[in-house]
Amino acid sequence: MNPTSIQLIGAILFAVAILHTFSVGFITRLEEKFPSHAGLWKLFSEVEFVFGFWACVLLIFTAITAFGTETGAIHAVTEYLNERKYTEPLFVLAIMIVAASKPVLLFASAIVRIFSRILPAPRPIAFYFTVLAIVPLLSSFITEPAAMSLAAMILKEAYYRKGMTTRLMYATLGVLFVNVSIGGTLTNFAAPPVLMVAGTWNWDNAFMMTHIGWRSALAVGVNALAVSLIFRKELAGYQIGKHDEHIDVPILVTALHLLMLFLIVLFSHYAHVFLAVLLAFLAFAHAYPRFQDHLILRESLMVSCFLAGLVTLGGQQEWWLKPLLQSMSTTAVYYGATALTAVTDNAALTYLGSLVPDLSDDFKLSLVMGAVTGGGLTVIANAPNPAGMAILQGYFKGGKVSPLGLLAAAALPTAMAIVAFRLF
Repeated sequence: MNPTSIQLIGAILFAVAILHTFSVGFITRLEEKFPSHAGLWKLFSEVEFVFGFWACVLLIFTAITAFGTETGAIHAVTEYLNERKYTEPLFVLAIMIVAASKPVLLFASAIVRIFSRILPAPRPIAFYFTVLAIVPLLSSFITEPAAMSLAAMILKEAYYRKGMTTRLMYATLGVLFVNVSIGGTLTNFAAPPVLMVAGTWNWDNAFMMTHIGWRSALAVGVNALAVSLIFRKELAGYQIGKHDEHIDVPILVTALHLLMLFLIVLFSHYAHVFLAVLLAFLAFAHAYPRFQDHLILRESLMVSCFLAGLVTLGGQQEWWLKPLLQSMSTTAVYYGATALTAVTDNAALTYLGSLVPDLSDDFKLSLVMGAVTGGGLTVIANAPNPAGMAILQGYFKGGKVSPLGLLAAAALPTAMAIVAFRLF
């Protein structure tokens, strides 16, 4: 490996950004020690802000290294940005805002209630299980960002805001992140790490279901069942009553919201189209505010910033990731991808894998399954994770989720995914 100076700088900044995400707890405490700069410390303690900030630092270095050359500093920066694809960050922005709107949330809650009533278990436990099992599997059809936003909003209203214990909050978040990461693999278009390779490797929906999807569904169900049984006593104390079930939105309004959500998913690869749909949605929401609660504009923008920063920094990681993958066996690539996913976005990992020629089918499957297996271990492991984090983190101590706490909570669900993918 002979990295250029900017590639080396990019790798160093990527490592610094990762360390930054694990230091947000310490930075939060600086708000109390230095209250005159509390706003600045609060900003730097936002996980979603981290990669956006260090991506800007990378662009500054890019400009400095190109200063005085024939191309010039500005051209070097704009050329690099033009080579990156920012459709996914923009898509997540649009899908989060629409999917977390009141009519869509109530519609999804209705589906969850229907399934939960079928289960032979106390209502709060059945409802909880259904949210963690059915909604993640729906991510294969409405995309992972939409499913993450919907599940997080339902959990927030039905459980988190009612005073969950810390242990249950972390356990729920860990299972949610893992289940959404693996639950989007029933189809070839919903999970970003699958979407990055499906076209290149000619993976259709039938291939996904027979090779990966059924294993994912098995792991999702077991994970949801396990956490429901472990915390059944606490869950039984919650009331899923009329306040959680009331529907006061006209059917036509709900249908219009679902149509807009469908259009955003349908045109997920065409930013100019789904952003136009988003603008239409915002206009409608402004005209009829009585059908909305709080639109999560800030949270969506922060997550979009996070992903855009990840794309920008990730563009300088190919020089070390690609040869690393080439040196691995089929078994090693699965566990290696699982581990690497914890510190780099899994979509970027599979995309780099798609650039490597002459890979065996087993190697390709191991790479993708490993990438989705580790998608719940950290907030940066899977693109939709920041969406769930933004919605739920306010209920944790200090308004922040401990990276180590999340890692511990996701360990057992990840182990179940390993069992499903490697032993079945």
